[in-house]
Formats: sequence, C-alpha cells, structure tokens
Amino acid sequence: MAQPQLEFWFDFGSTYSYPASQRIQALAREAEVQVRFRPFMLGAIFKAQGWSTSPFNLYPAKGRYMWRDLARICTELSLPLVRPEPFPQNSLLAARVAVAAADEAWLGDYCVQVFREAFAHGRPIADAGIIQSVVERFATDALRFLELAQTAEIKERLRAETERAGEMGIFGAPTFVAADGELFWGNDRLESALAWARSTHAAQRS
Repeated sequence: MAQPQLEFWFDFGSTYSYPASQRIQALAREAEVQVRFRPFMLGAIFKAQGWSTSPFNLYPAKGRYMWRDLARICTELSLPLVRPEPFPQNSLLAARVAVAAADEAWLGDYCVQVFREAFAHGRPIADAGIIQSVVERFATDALRFLELAQTAEIKERLRAETERAGEMGIFGAPTFVAADGELFWGNDRLESALAWARSTHAAQRS
C-alpha cells in the first residue's frame, strides 16, 4: 500500500529549516509518511518580493527575535546552534548537489548533514570541500556529484524547482506540501503537515 506523501521545501541557508530538517525523518517514519526533500533557492523568492536579502537582515528587530527564538527551539531539541557567518550563507552549491542526488536513497541524510555543517558547526557550505566531505559520508563517488552539480542540466533543474516553488505560492522556508497541494509554512507546522498528509491519504483511499 502506498504511503502518504509530503514534500519538504527548503533552502540550506534557512534558519527555521534547520530544526525542521533534523526532525522530519524520524517524525515521518513514526507517522508512516514518505517525505521528499525539495531544495530551492529562497533568495530568488525574496527577490521577487522586492527584498535584496533575508527579511531577518532587513528588519533588525525581527532578526533579533528570530535568533533568540531559534536558540530556544534548538535548546528544546538538544540541537547545537552556531550562527553562520555570513548570514544567509550561499547555499547554491549545496542545493545543486542535492538536485544531482535527487534519486539517491541517501538524499535526506545528505540534507540533514549539510544543515548541521551550517548551523551546528558554522562551516561554510559554499565551500566545495565541505560539501564533498558530506557526500563522502554516503557515496564512494562524491566527486561525480560535485561535477554533476556544475552541469547545465542540474543548474536548470534547480532553477525550475525554484520557479515551481513560486508558482505553488511558497514564500518562505521550510514549507511542507501535501499531495493535495495543501501548504504548511514553518518548522512549527511540521506535525500538522504530517497529520494532514495522513488524513487526506486515508480519505482518498476510503
């Protein structure tokens, strides 16, 4: 029997996507929901809204609140937190590698680890050496994925994914999208998104 489906749309530079990424796989297994990791470039969405950078940079009070809120969340989850410098980090290479590895069983684990590199260790995820070291944890041919990430095909696929996110009405990250198109925005909506995916799937099969 096919499992309920949920898409996890995120940018590797997104602060609230960090705790979501660390929680989603275990919660999805418990809920018996299949998750698809969908990286996109949030900066392009912000640009379409007229923003030159993260709103957490544009609005200092909002940024101060976000970092304090994220610290509370990470403390509750026993997750380490290091503020990346610069913020937001350039996530383009990490996202392209994720797109290149879209069909690999280890994609989710790769994404989880990239977030840890950025937000638990403060390492620069724009650095090809950092990304290669992450891929090497899961694949013996890590260089192949970094080479694929530089091809026109993968670059276009990531652009298409970002355009698709905009067409779906995604305006921030993390966003969870159920099979019926229902959108849930924010780390704190993850449980609701999983419950929705389960209930709509059951209704469709009844």
